[in-house]
Amino acid sequence: MAVEGAMKCVKILHYVLLLAFFACAVGLMAVGVGTLLVFNATVDQGTASGVLPVVIIAVGAFLFLVAIVGCCGACQESYCLMVTFVIFLSLILLVEVATAIAGYVLRDKVRSEFSKDFRQHVENYPKQNQTDVYLDKMQTQFSCCGADNYTDWQKLPLEPKNWVPDSCCVNVTVGCGLNFKAKDIHTEGCVEKIGAWLKGHVLVVAAAALGIAFVEVLGIIFACCLVKSIQSGYEVM
Repeated sequence: MAVEGAMKCVKILHYVLLLAFFACAVGLMAVGVGTLLVFNATVDQGTASGVLPVVIIAVGAFLFLVAIVGCCGACQESYCLMVTFVIFLSLILLVEVATAIAGYVLRDKVRSEFSKDFRQHVENYPKQNQTDVYLDKMQTQFSCCGADNYTDWQKLPLEPKNWVPDSCCVNVTVGCGLNFKAKDIHTEGCVEKIGAWLKGHVLVVAAAALGIAFVEVLGIIFACCLVKSIQSGYEVM
């Protein structure tokens, strides 16, 4: 027996939300990959904070697969597939909440690890083992110099002392960091600069996460309605 009225609307909305799930899944994987690249470049691998991007990527991939299950379940009006969809989507929502909590709890640890690693990179800069390329890129991109400030470079056992990498200069030219003047270089440290940049982007990520969670809650509600309808013996559309 065909279901009329509200249940037809629910099924249509379910398909619309599935499209949103596919978009959210791709977005999560993109954010996870981007975050992983940043973490690999700034924080030692194997730390607890480095696990978060992997979790985000895994959640995005799993959400994509769950959306396929939801689409198949709705098309075939399969009670089993729709129940599976509801259960998996609920699990994804719980994992996302846990990830958000972990990110908040580990925020200070991430900053501490980044600060420690950046100082280590500064010390390794003279060895020219790709560390110099990484630091030059970071200092140029964020208009900063050193970990805390430009004086970090004066602490290295190098001659002459009045020296910073050319990437610290406001106008980068070969040799501009030798016998520099403070007004000609970026004096602010990279740890503070990059930390401020990350803090500004956290609000955008948090807003996106809330939007995704809201869509998932709606998806669970509509899917439960379809499950109830199928269980009652209705043939939807």
